[in-house]
Amino acid sequence: MRQVNIGMIGGGTVGSGVYHAWECNGDLMSSRLGVKINFQKVAVKAFDEPRPYAIPRALMTLDWQSVVNDPAVQVIIELVGGTTIAKTMVLAALKLGKPVITANKALLSAHGEELFAVAKQYNANLYYEASVAGGIPIIKTMRESFVGNRFTHIYGIVNGTCNYILTRMKLEGADFADMLADAQRLGYAEAEPSLDIDGFDAEHKIGILASLAHGFWVKPKDIYVEGIRHISKLDMQFAAQLGYTIKLLGIVKKPAVAKPKAKNGSRVQVSVYPTLVPNAHVLASVNHVFNAVFIRGDVVGDTLFYGRGAGKDATASAVLSDVADAALDLKHGSKSRVPPFVPHEMAGAVLPIGETVSRYYVRFSVVDKPGVLAKISAILAASKIGISSLIQPEGHQGESVPLILMIHDAPNAAMTKALAKIAKLPVVKSPPVMIRVESFE
Repeated sequence: MRQVNIGMIGGGTVGSGVYHAWECNGDLMSSRLGVKINFQKVAVKAFDEPRPYAIPRALMTLDWQSVVNDPAVQVIIELVGGTTIAKTMVLAALKLGKPVITANKALLSAHGEELFAVAKQYNANLYYEASVAGGIPIIKTMRESFVGNRFTHIYGIVNGTCNYILTRMKLEGADFADMLADAQRLGYAEAEPSLDIDGFDAEHKIGILASLAHGFWVKPKDIYVEGIRHISKLDMQFAAQLGYTIKLLGIVKKPAVAKPKAKNGSRVQVSVYPTLVPNAHVLASVNHVFNAVFIRGDVVGDTLFYGRGAGKDATASAVLSDVADAALDLKHGSKSRVPPFVPHEMAGAVLPIGETVSRYYVRFSVVDKPGVLAKISAILAASKIGISSLIQPEGHQGESVPLILMIHDAPNAAMTKALAKIAKLPVVKSPPVMIRVESFE
């Protein structure tokens, strides 16, 4: 049986998880693949760093270059994270013609175009299943299983921290700050949580999926990103009353009437923001730290992929999947069966957020006196924005009371401009809260 030697850079939580999973199921993999997988070397930051699973001392080194440059090592796994030294490591391996497996979504988001170009130049391959949605095999599904589809809609709950916080807020009627603190205590959120709760982790992942789906590189600066800090328990309460659940969604979709951009194809919306999801839709029931990706293909129709999106075990499963692919590609002399990112007829550009069209939920804090709704409605009407329904609940006391409006389809730019005018009214006591509503049509 042929043997493929693996070199891994990073032996912390995820790296030791990968090694442990291989220890448990390496023989199973070998019997299924007809290839023996062997871990040759593991580069670590420190021999005694805390790790959930042990790695034999004889395999470990502090010198990552000795792993990459070892002629016996045929495949490199990069689990260091970040976009600086990790990039150097990956480029070094690719330039030696060695296939690289990475779980580094930030690296791919920022430098993927360059990395895949280098991989092609040096006849290597770059595998990245673990970079999006943990153990959910979404990359391989889109690239291989759905190769005969055009992707019209992709919706992803791809950040477990945000989904955990929003789930607890809904189920317990709790405040955002309390649930964030609880998520930090349980290890679901970092001490500095902005990467998750401000939407940037989801941005990295949805950008990768958008690039894969539409054949052009989506740069992070072109993705509109909005986090969940402004979501309150009042919004959860009123959303539920209206028949919705609030989720942070990564969204990739073609507008109903796509505007062509010169000869470069159509424009595609790529965004991350909190969204009112109808309770009848399956994404509304994806709770706690679980992830889900909803894909609509023009041939296959609607599909859903659900599972754990993070953690050492889910990530290890995805990494071992890529190890299997790399081993088989080496065994059969195939560098790339289905190219990972290629321009095609749907290639184009990202639609600016101002040009997107949506329905909206808006919560105002207003003075409780006659004529307030008339003032707000007049500004919306002047912007050709229609109100579909409103809630002005009783029982709220104080200087201001909530007023909730559901808005018909309107361009984002017009809506933003109108809300800026409304915010200046003396009867409006705090900035309006606007959350987009997704119909999944």
